[in-house]
Amino acid sequence: MHQQKRIAAIHDISCFGKCSLTVALPIISAAGVEVSAIPTAVLSTHTGGISGWTYRDLTEDILPIVDHWQSLDLKFDAIYTGFLGSFAQLDIVANIFDRLKSPDNMIIVDPVMADNGMLYQLFPPNFPAGMKKLCTKADVIVPNITETVLMLEEPYREGPYTPAYIESLLEKLARLGAKKVVLTGVHFDRHQLGAASYDSQTDAISYAFDNWIEGYYHGTGDVFASALTAALLKDIGLAQAAEIAVDFTVGSIARTKKAGTDIRFGVNFEEGIPRLIQQLGL
Repeated sequence: MHQQKRIAAIHDISCFGKCSLTVALPIISAAGVEVSAIPTAVLSTHTGGISGWTYRDLTEDILPIVDHWQSLDLKFDAIYTGFLGSFAQLDIVANIFDRLKSPDNMIIVDPVMADNGMLYQLFPPNFPAGMKKLCTKADVIVPNITETVLMLEEPYREGPYTPAYIESLLEKLARLGAKKVVLTGVHFDRHQLGAASYDSQTDAISYAFDNWIEGYYHGTGDVFASALTAALLKDIGLAQAAEIAVDFTVGSIARTKKAGTDIRFGVNFEEGIPRLIQQLGL
């Protein structure tokens, strides 16, 4: 019997609204990977389009959790981070990478901080510089186009894009230090939307597209990054992992749109898990 893989997922937890840990835990667990969680904050709901939410910061609890894990000599096949709410948390997570990194494991950073050309309101203008520094420690980064241009200190451009522009962004991102880059929100027309991937070790660029579904659906970045992470941990190649993640994410959006669910409440990824398990070869 093979040894079960284990991942440390460092995200906030929104008690309602399908994002961050409430997405990462079930999706990665469905791949047969053990998920150990470090919650960075607890919110009553996510903050996108919903008012009146409660928030409890857990910054002071993060390192004691890691201290205890190290006292147990726990090892991890991957460390996966998403939304980090402050410079203090960026510094703490950088420290965790140093402490839990091994020659054989993988650090995956989803630099959640912006979308649609704008930095999220709770972040100061210099936050992208801090996130950029964290990304230098990653093996895999999964930014969207807004997060990319903020870290690269370039102006935001509305799509559709050209392959030359997207590939230039991929190469610049790889120069930050990550071996593998997956860029989301890529589109060359208004019919298909997806992701572009770059493996700097093989110099291979690939694309994964599916039908464009109009509307802004909260939590889809977390759904995509978690499915991508699950595939990578099953030793699936980067290009195929991105294809699986795009298919899973678009399917989740399509089910949600068909049901007429309030788009603030997250997407129906749960009913796509059986198909994901098949695609992962389980």
